[in-house]
Amino acid sequence: MTELFLVRHGETDWNLARRIQGRTDIPLNDTGRAQAKAAGELLARRSWDGVYASPLSRATETGAIIAAELGLAAPAPVPGVVEREYGEAEGLTWEQIEQKFPEGAEVPGRETREQVAERVVGALCELAAAHPGERLIVVSHGGAIRSVLQHAEPDTQHPMITNGSVHSFRVTDDGLELIAFDDPIGAESVGDGGDIEEQNALEHRPS
Repeated sequence: MTELFLVRHGETDWNLARRIQGRTDIPLNDTGRAQAKAAGELLARRSWDGVYASPLSRATETGAIIAAELGLAAPAPVPGVVEREYGEAEGLTWEQIEQKFPEGAEVPGRETREQVAERVVGALCELAAAHPGERLIVVSHGGAIRSVLQHAEPDTQHPMITNGSVHSFRVTDDGLELIAFDDPIGAESVGDGGDIEEQNALEHRPS
């Protein structure tokens, strides 16, 4: 069994402005760096075998800050956990998206939820298979993490995935399952011992 702790990257200026980022490579702001450090301090309550991250700079820098807090090597890139491609919606606010693409309208170039889930879950399962029995940190994005949650618990509507939050999963022979949403990491953790993307069915909140 491999444990994967998924961390949403820290805040960016586009998060603050409520703009869809998708694959647009927006760096962390100072708040985001502080959130990454806080996540590292939380994660320091456990021992870890490695840190991995989406190749986008906001995730890579979050992972580097966390790795430094833990005394681990810089995060290795995992392209498959990159954020959802939002196509022509990238850079827009939720209000602008509602105006340009009313409910039911197709957004050119946007990945479907099913495509995101297949890509991200597949990448995580491959990572777990390459590191059996290990406990790994993977820094990703709101939309990507949402797809994993929906895969693991399709009948549950989880709350907003906040910047710097940690969500734990285990990968077994039966597949990928959730340990804890917003895992507290400490001894009380269920797992111990054992972008607009969130709004309107979590479709348009910034990720």
